[in-house]
Amino acid sequence: MKKEQKVKPNNGLIAFCSFILFESLYCSSIAIYSRPDGSYRLVYPTKKLSNKDISLFYPITKEFADSILKEVIQKFEDVMKYDRHNFPNN
Repeated sequence: MKKEQKVKPNNGLIAFCSFILFESLYCSSIAIYSRPDGSYRLVYPTKKLSNKDISLFYPITKEFADSILKEVIQKFEDVMKYDRHNFPNN
């Protein structure tokens, strides 16, 4: 996640993220949702064409999706621990 952007929680939506994959591909506008059981899920961006939502990109395998989710949530939780009011140069 590159920059802080506030999101009002809405139906489980708690944040958006972006990342660079393999130092070669920039992936952005990925939504982070919380689930009732406390876990998270990622929702990848789509574009509406006529009456259809077309996926712009997404992981092909469950294993790869799980590894992206793990890395994104680890970074998300690190960011959420940060208290900007107690930062030394604030």
